[in-house]
This record gives sequence, C-alpha cells and structure tokens, in this order.
Amino acid sequence: MTDLLVERRDGVVEVTFNRPEKHNAFTRDMYGEMHALCDSLATDESVRVLVLRGAGGRAFAAGNEISDFLSQDAVAYEDWIRSLLDKLFALPQVTIAAVDGVCVGGGLAVATHCDLRVATESSRFGYPIARTLGNALAAPIVYRCAAVFGEPITREMLLAARLVGADRAHAVGAVLSVVDSLSPAVEELVDSILALSAVTLRATKSQLLSLARTIEAAPASDEQLLHDVYTGPDFAEGVRAFLAKEKPAFG
Repeated sequence: MTDLLVERRDGVVEVTFNRPEKHNAFTRDMYGEMHALCDSLATDESVRVLVLRGAGGRAFAAGNEISDFLSQDAVAYEDWIRSLLDKLFALPQVTIAAVDGVCVGGGLAVATHCDLRVATESSRFGYPIARTLGNALAAPIVYRCAAVFGEPITREMLLAARLVGADRAHAVGAVLSVVDSLSPAVEELVDSILALSAVTLRATKSQLLSLARTIEAAPASDEQLLHDVYTGPDFAEGVRAFLAKEKPAFG
C-alpha cells in the first residue's frame, strides 16, 4: 500500500498519511507526492476543500523520517520541504488538518500551514526538537506557528520542548474544535464549506496569504543559521541517537 492515500469526491480531496507503524512520519517520497498534488490543485477549480489526516488513530504525523536526512544535504532537504509548505499554504482551496493523536515536528508544520484544524481530545502538538534532534526550524515555520498558536505557546513548544494538548490549542484558537469522533466532525465541516461562496473563499485566502507573506518572511541571516545548525555537532548527535534509539547527549 502507498504511504499517501488520496481519495477524491465531488469538490473534495482527502489525503491520508499512511505509515501508522511509524506514526505517519513523512518520507521523501511522501513529500514528493504532496508536491505533485499541490501543483495540480493550484489550478483545479473543481476542488473546494482539501482534508489531510493520519492513519491509525495515534498520530497525524510525527515529524520526518530521520534516515532521509542521511542521504542528502540536510539544509537543501529542509528547503525543499519548506517549498511544499509554501505551496500548501497558497492553495486556493480551504485546507483542513484533521488531527487524531500526535502532531509534532513536520506534522505540526503541515497542520499550521492548513487553514483550519480539528482535533480529538487526545491530540498533542509541539516541536520537541531541542530534546530529540538538536536541529532548528526555518524562521517562516516558527512565525507560522506563532501566528496559529500565539508567541507564548510557540516559545513553550520550542524553548521548553513541551507538547500542548488539544484543549489548550482550542483555547487559543489554534484548533477550530475538539471532538470525540473525528470523521463526523470533519464531514460536517466540509459540507458547510461546500455550501459557501467559492468566490469569497478564494478572495479571502488570497488576502490572508498576502498578509502572511508580509509578516512571516525569513530574515537574511536565516539560511546561514540553518546551515550552521545542520552541519553542527548537536544535529549529528541527534540523528545518531534517534537511529540508535538512544537518548542524545547534547553538548
């Protein structure tokens, strides 16, 4: 079975991240398929809503497949992933992250680049990279998280490496609703969106995209900062420890 399941119905595309045994961690191939899908949706006016969800009931997505970083330049790979996030954020469709379980790292980056998020009560969100990999996020990803969760919670996620529960995420508006059963809630939301004016939605998304690009642009120093992090000792130790299933010993 493919690691990325795509289902199409009238006006809706639903994507399921299908690696439940790996908490749906994203592989390079999955990102490649998402790139192609976003390219096709960018000009497809027949699709009104895109829903993203994870298989298995334990995770939306738990970051990236770490072994993929070993076969290529880590900074270039991050740039390629970030270009996908830009494509996802710029889609004319209303995008929904249907979160059931862990939503961290790359999974949270994808979720925050969606328009709306619905989550189950057991869902948790965060960027615990300071205690796992010792890497860093590109500035626009940090800014997007702050735009969705607020700066204080973003600081808690990154500087204390803590995960945030669905109730707190809902309280600050990062999550539209917290539900017992995800599928009926998402179906109801999708149906309500399909009844709205497509012209209004596309115009509003264009305006919000312009706002975000104005206030979430990366500083000139960001590329060098990321290069220093990804070629430094902490990231090397983080990857080694992760693959060895050990706790990293950061300097």
